[in-house]
Amino acid sequence: MPDAADMDAFTAAATLEWLVEMGCDEAIAAQPLNRYALPERMPTPAKPPAARSAPPQPEAAGPAAADSDPVNDAERAAAGAETLDALRAALAGYPHCDLRLGAKSLVFSDGDPRARVMIVGEAPGREEDRAGKPFVGAAGQLLDRMLAAIGLARDAEGPGRAVYITNVLPWRPPSNRDPEPAEVAMMLPFLRRHIDLADPEILICMGNHACNAILGRRGITRLRGQWTTGFDRPVLPMLHPAYLLRQPAAKRDAWADLLELAARLDA
Repeated sequence: MPDAADMDAFTAAATLEWLVEMGCDEAIAAQPLNRYALPERMPTPAKPPAARSAPPQPEAAGPAAADSDPVNDAERAAAGAETLDALRAALAGYPHCDLRLGAKSLVFSDGDPRARVMIVGEAPGREEDRAGKPFVGAAGQLLDRMLAAIGLARDAEGPGRAVYITNVLPWRPPSNRDPEPAEVAMMLPFLRRHIDLADPEILICMGNHACNAILGRRGITRLRGQWTTGFDRPVLPMLHPAYLLRQPAAKRDAWADLLELAARLDA
């Protein structure tokens, strides 16, 4: 194992995650420590000569970025992106969201950005963080099967039957915890600009957190299957595939929502 001093933030986070998974929940030193022994008295350092003592300096002010508003900075960065590639670069250079420090990848999108349907999920999980793409784990595999049942696919030829997928958060939260309100607020300008640049006909909000970000509403079991409007576009809330894996009986509702989406696309 590399020395802790030689690790970058990503390696340190991955190492800590591996240790926790292996059951290492206590820090143990390489050598035994006698906690009853009295500490050795450290010699008092000699005081430097007065002539060489520097006069006290006033406390330096922090950088301007420390006083900036994260949401305002996000709005400016997102507004300056004229293409999806520029938006991805703006996200990568955004300094305020600490989630990036513990994530392996910036998970931006997958699928065809010309697609009529854009799916917005919550945040990357472990598999998504490793692959750098949204919805690639077990929930993503279920999503692909759901889309295929109505003739859609993220890798379909042409935008007519393709989908485009992203998340509210582009970085994985630690231990897959729920997104915090401050994190969502910082990422919302980027999400709005992402949707404007992709310009889909229909938005699909997958799960509670996507509904809360785009619609400002929660309660996915009540919202699902009901067309509404968000970011000036038709929005269909749907149950998240991860929820369907935990509650298989809800797949009947998900199938009804898929048929509703198919009918809207064919109308």
